[in-house]
Amino acid sequence: MKEKEFVKLEFGTDFDGVLTAENGTVRIGRKEGQLKPYNLLLGALLACLYATFLDIAVKMKLEYSGCELTAEAVKRETVPSTLEHVKIIMTIFDANEEQSERFKRATDLAAKYCSVYQTISHVSEMELEVEFK
Repeated sequence: MKEKEFVKLEFGTDFDGVLTAENGTVRIGRKEGQLKPYNLLLGALLACLYATFLDIAVKMKLEYSGCELTAEAVKRETVPSTLEHVKIIMTIFDANEEQSERFKRATDLAAKYCSVYQTISHVSEMELEVEFK
């Protein structure tokens, strides 16, 4: 059976809304404490990439204590202003140094199999950097 996702977004007459999903809510808008559409897109990208990486890392028996991901994106000036370039930095903490090449392989596989990464890569140049701390 195909997996289904559902969200609901409620607005008044301004760009000030609440996005509700099965497990939580997020405030949407331009004010303090709210997320803008591209914040959500980049957040979805990083969440999908890490979820995919995590599945691979477990199968590869990679050991580490945590991971931090950042994404910086540049939008085109033409309309529609799709993403032109996305740079992701994935910082892996307390990784076994002997496994660094395996971590990089896991990251490459995560990018290959992450559906959000692949979707965005159709309109944007993607750059993925792995760091160890």
